[in-house]
Amino acid sequence: MRHYEIMFLVHPDQSEQVPAMVERYEGIISKHSGAIHRKEDLGRRQLAYPISDVHKAHYILMNIECSLEALDEIKNAFKFNDAIIRNLITRQKQAITTESVLMKKEKETRSA
Repeated sequence: MRHYEIMFLVHPDQSEQVPAMVERYEGIISKHSGAIHRKEDLGRRQLAYPISDVHKAHYILMNIECSLEALDEIKNAFKFNDAIIRNLITRQKQAITTESVLMKKEKETRSA
């Protein structure tokens, strides 16, 4: 099995459905005997440029280990989910379990 980093942006009107979406993708991964090494909900953020007249989006970051079949199923689920504005899946050499830079910055601003 290979390691992947998945980032997807959810339409801000669908923010309340994010936990259900993440749970669905976790189910796909576990169904194919995969593992989730990191899952971060980065919340609503301003986009660098508007996408389909949307200026903000809900960001989700996941680091997973899964088979190619599971990855194909996730890609297919992204393609047919209208709430997902954009997604990016990159292959990683190893599992990344440390906090992302964005999450660290967010925690620093909350504690300050």
